[in-house]
Amino acid sequence: MNQIARKTSGAACPLCGKPSQQKYHPFCSARCAHVDLYRWLRGIYSIPAETADDAADTSEKPRAGKDPSD
Repeated sequence: MNQIARKTSGAACPLCGKPSQQKYHPFCSARCAHVDLYRWLRGIYSIPAETADDAADTSEKPRAGKDPSD
């Protein structure tokens, strides 16, 4: 196995599309890894979640066919 084959994992970097490097997996370089970290820290990436207020709002809705004033 040659040296290049050991350094690449065969997958593409999720930011730039270049072959990823094992040292920075899944990224191709430290630069792409830092760009990704920056995006997470700035809130550019986010994971949608339901807050406790959202859950309470859905449980307080009146049922179909019943008058909410009862």
